[in-house]
Amino acid sequence: MSDSFNTPSTVDPRLLEVLVCPVTRGTLSYDRARQELVSKGAKLAFPIRDGVPILLVGEARQLD
Repeated sequence: MSDSFNTPSTVDPRLLEVLVCPVTRGTLSYDRARQELVSKGAKLAFPIRDGVPILLVGEARQLD
């Protein structure tokens, strides 16, 4: 999803190494197809918009 402003279509792998779930403080896995960071412990998927992870519980999608 690159545009004229050079918005990244993926998240920097170095950033993924330091991010943690805001609920459990556990690790997050990257779902490239859905552009989400998934916390299995919290059963939440946090969106990534324009290459920026949105780690707000109110913005997260509940997992089954």
